[in-house]
Amino acid sequence: MATTICFLQPAPLKTEKTLKLNCLYSAPKITCSSVATQSQSAKQHLLTLISDQDRGLKSQKDPEKRALIIQAIDELAELGKGSVTTDNSLSSTWRLLWTTEKEQLFIVEKAPLFGTLAGDVLQVIDVEKNSLNNVITFPPDGVFFVRSNIEIASNQRVNFRFTSAVLRGKTWEIPLPPFGQGWFESVFLDDDIRVAKDIRGDYLVVDRAPYAWKE
Repeated sequence: MATTICFLQPAPLKTEKTLKLNCLYSAPKITCSSVATQSQSAKQHLLTLISDQDRGLKSQKDPEKRALIIQAIDELAELGKGSVTTDNSLSSTWRLLWTTEKEQLFIVEKAPLFGTLAGDVLQVIDVEKNSLNNVITFPPDGVFFVRSNIEIASNQRVNFRFTSAVLRGKTWEIPLPPFGQGWFESVFLDDDIRVAKDIRGDYLVVDRAPYAWKE
């Protein structure tokens, strides 16, 4: 019968060099603070890119700059993945900083042809009341706004349905019929800004206005 002899080998000693190598190759830990730092850096990068773009009018005619901005949005969205952006933090008067939405940009650009200038472009959202108003102001007294009902669909998606529209001056008002429905996803939201994508593939960057708009 064959005999098997086992020898116990002593464990290798951890030398100072080994310990240094282990420290060198240890996997980095991802912390909440590091994600927050990355988000703030990515947010500031995006805000810098759009700061001179006249709410999107300039980048509409500059494909390279538009692509850079969308890339920055996608990077910020990746950092915001899994976060909840449809709770009460969504309720606010949001002011347009930049968009790819052609209809809004057309009105902003062509307003001088009607003897006026477009003021703030707003989204006024109230989650508790399930309401959304899209607003374009024409100071000092003009305003065009579209009323919508909203429904929370997921952690980041909101469905909406237009219910009515109004073009209003200082002493007059013209009601207009509602014209559609859709959804948008707030892919990033904090105390300062919100970044959204919608059903048509348009992008929106807004900040919290220093006032609350009311009809």
